Amino acid sequence: MHEWRRRFADEAREERPDLAELCLLIGAVAEPDLGQAGMDAAEAELDRLAGLLPYGPKDPRAWAAALERLLGGRYGFHGTPADYRRLESSLLHQVLRRRRGLPIMLSVVWTEVARRAGAPVYGVALPGHFVVGFGEPDDQVLADPFDGGRLLTGADAELLVAGATGERLRPSMLLPADPLEIVLRVLNNIRAWAAARPEQSDVALWALDLSLLLPSHPARLRYERAELLVRRGEFVVGAAEMEAYAEVVEAVEPAAAEAVRGRARAARARLN
Repeated sequence: MHEWRRRFADEAREERPDLAELCLLIGAVAEPDLGQAGMDAAEAELDRLAGLLPYGPKDPRAWAAALERLLGGRYGFHGTPADYRRLESSLLHQVLRRRRGLPIMLSVVWTEVARRAGAPVYGVALPGHFVVGFGEPDDQVLADPFDGGRLLTGADAELLVAGATGERLRPSMLLPADPLEIVLRVLNNIRAWAAARPEQSDVALWALDLSLLLPSHPARLRYERAELLVRRGEFVVGAAEMEAYAEVVEAVEPAAAEAVRGRARAARARLN
């Protein structure tokens, strides 16, 4: 597992991080039996699917329609409400095998297949529902891989945002998502899955560890990790991490830092 984490950290710091590689490394940490052979097989499947797309230049709508026919139609990639209850729905190699997954991981399949075929494609992180975009902003076409790649109208996108947040769709919501932002969001989904299942604290811990290896991540994740260690009974290590976090935030939030130190003292007291 240490090798996969090291490779994850190295890839995340590349000038152009490889989204598929990072997602497959998450899978290797989650399921150590995957191994390099399993990662290579998943990459080969993405290559194979890309090779099945019709050859030749296309406009954004034609690209989106071709992906819908191939992935959503011929191969049946889509999502269901039940997929939110499965860890496999956040693991790229499992999504390629099952052809089911969360919106963001199905979108990774769409973008990685389309990118290999030369499409102008990118992920779009709409609040609460990840989709895929094709083309430039003034000629953008959106598709929803969770719904088999259905092409979205502007009204469809507005409804997705309104349903998730109650807000209006803003142009900034339609910008291409950065690969590392996508990876962090995938890891957030895994952490959310594990948080609802206390017996899966080991999953929550490795997802936090990978999140902290990203060059940019919320500082509060360090405190979340410390709290998780305390819940797992690792009181000394958890308390030490709380105190380290308090040092970081003290300059801007002294009251919060003192509260965290109080929790660290309480954690140490549980050793008695």
